Amino acid sequence: MRLGLIAGNGRFPFLVLEAARALGHAVTILAIEEEASPDLAEAASREPRADLHWISLGQLSRAIEILRNAGASQAVMAGQVKHVRIFSGIVPDRLLLSVLFKLRSRNTDALIAAVAQVMAEHGIELLDSTAYLAPLVAPAGVLTVRAPSEDEQLDIEFGRRMADQIAALDIGQTIVVKSVAVVAVEAMEGTDAVIVRAGRLAGPGASVVKVAKPNQDMRFDVPVIGVATIAAMREAGATALSIDAGRTLLMDGDAVVRAANEANIVVVSRSAADQVAGRPA
Repeated sequence: MRLGLIAGNGRFPFLVLEAARALGHAVTILAIEEEASPDLAEAASREPRADLHWISLGQLSRAIEILRNAGASQAVMAGQVKHVRIFSGIVPDRLLLSVLFKLRSRNTDALIAAVAQVMAEHGIELLDSTAYLAPLVAPAGVLTVRAPSEDEQLDIEFGRRMADQIAALDIGQTIVVKSVAVVAVEAMEGTDAVIVRAGRLAGPGASVVKVAKPNQDMRFDVPVIGVATIAAMREAGATALSIDAGRTLLMDGDAVVRAANEANIVVVSRSAADQVAGRPA
């Protein structure tokens, strides 16, 4: 089987490439010029059944052509494409332009879902981003040695309610809370940036809550945390992190928990049942 890998920034594409190789798949990598790491070229060169093509964000027709010519009927999107770049950096080809004209909403999910539909119409199925990375999907429960304090638990519970509302409006998936008050809400800047901003606003002692959207499409924009997230929390003085089990990727695996333990940061993962119970009606 040949898999298409649409690569954004970060380590996510490298992990998918390694996992696909371990399963014996050939991989055609479409590396997004504006986002993907140059190191992908070296990683691809080490894989005898991998080939790499650099494409720009707006080149939907070329992306489909490359995957079809390679015989890839399935593809995975892996790695972040900054939301700001999506709405300010695209020079769309004719096919993508036709997609944009049909959109009722110009948010990121609507755009990528429409692109996924066009790809499906050309015989390319977009798989869940976590399809090859099941061991890195967060389990439920307290993941660190330390459990939340009473104050942290109050902030986490309050934060989850607020974050679920924000995520349902497709504004962002992360909020920072302190003393049962919202300090900062994520918009297009990303998780780590909003954590640092919250630290400047409220100082140490805040809790970070990152949730999946109520109807999270696991094919793209899956919540991700890594060692860099813990580092941002440490810098900001944040002491607790809440994520959603089954729908959050621990990019650095066990290293995330080790880093949290070293920083005395608690990490808790909300169960699927609690996620359903907490969603806005």
